Amino acid sequence: MSHTYKIIELVGSSPVSSDEAIKNAIAEASQSLHHLRWFQVVETRGHLEAGLIAHWQVTIKVGFTLD
Repeated sequence: MSHTYKIIELVGSSPVSSDEAIKNAIAEASQSLHHLRWFQVVETRGHLEAGLIAHWQVTIKVGFTLD
């Protein structure tokens, strides 16, 4: 059986960690998209305050199968 995939790009954010930013993006996407299959981290960046990491942003590509 073959599949056709659609790929979208998302940006998740979190004050906790880059992993949490990824989880937030996927959780939000899964509310309106179905059959999510994989993700790929494209970029990681953060916001600094007083020399400390205050916020993470992670850009991911998410693949899902079409109905």
